[in-house]
Amino acid sequence: MRAVVQRVRSTRLSVDGALVSEIPFGLAVYLGVKVGDTEADSDYIAKKISLLRIFSDEQGKMNLSVKDVGGEVLLISQFTLYGDCTHGNRPSFITAERPERADVLYEHTAAAIRSYGIPVKTGIFGADMKIEQYNDGPVTIIMESQQ
Repeated sequence: MRAVVQRVRSTRLSVDGALVSEIPFGLAVYLGVKVGDTEADSDYIAKKISLLRIFSDEQGKMNLSVKDVGGEVLLISQFTLYGDCTHGNRPSFITAERPERADVLYEHTAAAIRSYGIPVKTGIFGADMKIEQYNDGPVTIIMESQQ
């Protein structure tokens, strides 16, 4: 499982011109699910996201989590995180999990983050989503569940 975590001031997600989700500040998390990922991978990523200290404390050090600052998470499914461009110019997505299984793990991840007391909003799995994002920093962290 792969997550791209970005600290944001605000993020809005729309589908077909209609607003689906938005957060005032917190984390925009793009989540890719790989063939063979399990609930254990999902739990690992959810814990890392929930406890990740990338918000500034009173001394300006990145020392606070999204929960510490009262932020929210917008979790966005993105199978293209497993695009492989090593052969040619058109990405192969053969290592991305099938949609049926990926959706289950995406929802499991959202629930696992919520279990840490963090508000989570989601997109619509498999939809053509439009995302407006106001990055803060910018701060971007890439996580993998299997190292």
